[in-house]
Amino acid sequence: MAVNNPYTWGTGRRKTSTARVRIKPGTGKLVINGREFEDFFRTADTRRHALQPLVVTETRNTYDVWVNVEGGGITGQAGSVSLGIARALRRENENFDKVLRDNGLLTRDSREVERKKYGRHKARRSTQFSKR
Repeated sequence: MAVNNPYTWGTGRRKTSTARVRIKPGTGKLVINGREFEDFFRTADTRRHALQPLVVTETRNTYDVWVNVEGGGITGQAGSVSLGIARALRRENENFDKVLRDNGLLTRDSREVERKKYGRHKARRSTQFSKR
């Protein structure tokens, strides 16, 4: 039984945050966790980073975007939103693949925080050496 679903989904991850993104053709409305885009991402840098896939594909006012994002901080959440939007756009239109890939928007940033080891101050920082 086929379901007529107007949405296209994409999942993005960065550091410890995960974004579930759904897009559909519309007027360019962006809602993140039930809040307006400008209310959620306060700084210009995070806004620019989250919107980058829509800007490079020139579809800023062509799709409505809804995002549920959780975990991590604001920077990680902006990165995960960006990857989720890029994956959803690629699924919506295969012609966007080259543009998104050329701008590095389909590559997941795999860097994560290294865990703290016992006997150390941080992951690698050792105790202070005492000569006497």
